[in-house]
Amino acid sequence: MSDVRFTPEDIAAAERLVGVTYTAQERAQMLDNLEGQIAAAQTRRTVNLPNSSPMALRFDPRLPGFKMPSESGVSVNAVDTPLPTDDTDIAFATLPELSNWIAAGALTSRRLTEIYLTRIEAFNPTLLCFATVTADLARSEADAMDALTRDGQNLGPLHGIPYGLKDLFDTQGIITGWGAEPYRNRMPDADAHIVSLLRDAGAVLLGKTTVGALAYNDIWYGGQTRNPWNPAEGASGSSAGSASATAAGLCGFSIGTETLGSITSPCQRCGTTGLRPTFGRVSRTGAMALCCSLDKVGPICRGVEDTALVLDALNSADANDLGSIAAPFAYNAQQDIRGLTLGYLPEAFDEGATDVDHAARAATKELGINLVEVSLPNLPYDTLMNIVYAEAAATFENLTLSNADDTLTWQDPGAWPNIFRKARFLSAVDHVQLDRLRYLVMQAVDTLFQDVDALIGPFSTGPMLVASNFTGHPCLHLRAGFMRHDTRKPGSLAAGKLTARSDVASDNACRVPQGISLWGRLFDEGTILNIGRALEHKLDQSGDRPTLTGC
Repeated sequence: MSDVRFTPEDIAAAERLVGVTYTAQERAQMLDNLEGQIAAAQTRRTVNLPNSSPMALRFDPRLPGFKMPSESGVSVNAVDTPLPTDDTDIAFATLPELSNWIAAGALTSRRLTEIYLTRIEAFNPTLLCFATVTADLARSEADAMDALTRDGQNLGPLHGIPYGLKDLFDTQGIITGWGAEPYRNRMPDADAHIVSLLRDAGAVLLGKTTVGALAYNDIWYGGQTRNPWNPAEGASGSSAGSASATAAGLCGFSIGTETLGSITSPCQRCGTTGLRPTFGRVSRTGAMALCCSLDKVGPICRGVEDTALVLDALNSADANDLGSIAAPFAYNAQQDIRGLTLGYLPEAFDEGATDVDHAARAATKELGINLVEVSLPNLPYDTLMNIVYAEAAATFENLTLSNADDTLTWQDPGAWPNIFRKARFLSAVDHVQLDRLRYLVMQAVDTLFQDVDALIGPFSTGPMLVASNFTGHPCLHLRAGFMRHDTRKPGSLAAGKLTARSDVASDNACRVPQGISLWGRLFDEGTILNIGRALEHKLDQSGDRPTLTGC
C-alpha cells in the first residue's frame, strides 16, 4: 500500500495526462477519494492474473437481428496435376494438389515432411522463421499418416500435410516462447485446442513459427524474421514466421493470429494468402492472449482454396473460450459469383493506394461482379486503437510493474514496453466510451454490408483495417501483383513496420509482392473466398516464387 498524500498540485499535473481540466475547489474535493481509489488499485495488483484469465465481459460481433448462415460443407476445385519430379515444385504445391497426391499414394507424408525439413535446414538460418523445429515429432506423425493411408484410411484434405504453428499456441512438452525474452523457456503441459483439431485432421507439425514478441512486429528473441522475397527486410508481424515459412515453401500451410493486422500485414509483405475469420469462429484456448475482445486465429497459405480447407478443420465451438461462437462454415468452389455486389471505399483508393490495388479493383469488373462505391459514417475509427493498448497493457501488466519489459529486444517508442507504460495513463471512463463508440462502428459496418456482398480495398489504407478488426468481420488477403521497392529509401520496410510501397528505379530496388483485401459479412467467409478464388485466377500472380537469395 502507498501512504503518499496527494496535493492539489499533483492533480493539476495529472490532468494534462488525461486531457481534462478541473477547478481548485474540485481538486481539493478529490484528495481523500483519490487515495482510496489508488489503494484499491494497488490491492488488486496483488492478485495474480495469469495470461489464461479472460475478461468477464465478452465481445460478440452479432448485432440484434443477426441471422447465422445455415449452409455448411467445403468443396474445392478438383485437381489432376501429376506429381512433379522436382522436390521444389512439390514444396510449393497447393493444398488440393498435395492432398490429392497423398490420397492417391503418389506422395507419402514422410517424403513431403523430409522435403520441408530439408528446406527449413537450408533457409531458416537466413529467414529466422522457425523458432523451434520438431523434426522427430514430424517424422513420427508423418509415418502414422502413411500407415493410415496404406490401410485405406484418410482423415481429410489435411491428411499428412506438414504445417507450421505460430509460437503463440501451446504445444505439450515443446517450448512456446511467445517471441519474448521473459517467456523463451516457457514449456506448456497441454496442447492448444487447435493443435488437437489439426492433429485429428491428419496435419503434421513441423515446428513453431516465429512471432514478433508478444504478437507485435517481426522482432523476437532470436532475431528478426525475414521476407523471402527480400531477406534484407523484415517479414512484418506478428505472424511473421508463418507468412515467411509459407512463402518460402518450408511448409504446406501455417497458422497465424490477428489482433489488428497480424495475419494480413505479413501476408502483404511476403505474398501469401491469409484468411482472418469472423471473431469467435476459431478457438483461442491454449493461445497467448493479447486482447481478449480482438484476438482471432486463421490460416496462412499459398492459395485461396487452401485457406478454406484449413479453416474447415479449425472451425469448432469451444466452451473453454468465452469468445467462441458455434457457426457452420461453407465454401462451394462452383458457386457462381456473377451478379454479386462488391463495394469499395473511395478514400481507401486515394493517396497510399498503389497501381496494383487499382488494377485488382478493376479486374473484378471482368468477373461479372457489380462494383459500387460505398461509404462509412465519419467516425474517429483510429481512436479505437486505445482499446488495443489498454487490453494488451492489462494482459502483460506484470512485465511493466516488474520492469521485465526492459528485457525485450524491441524498445522503440512504438514498441510494447513504451505502449504498456503509457497505457497506465489511459482513462477508464474514456475506455468505456470507446466501447460505446465500438458499438456505433459495428452498426456502421453492418449497415454497409446490407448493401454489398463484400468489400475490396488495400489492407492498410482507409478505415477498414481498424474498423473490421473491432467489428469482427472476416478478411481475406491475397497476392495481387508485384512492385519494386528501394530498401535504401527513408521509411523503408527493413524495420518490419507498415509503410506504403512505391515504384522506384534503382540498383537496390527489389521486386516484392503486393496484395489486396476482401472483407465479408459476419460468418460468411465463403463469399469472399469465392470472389478471392476468381480474382486469384484472373490476376494470375500466385505462381511466382521467391528466389530466397536477395534482390
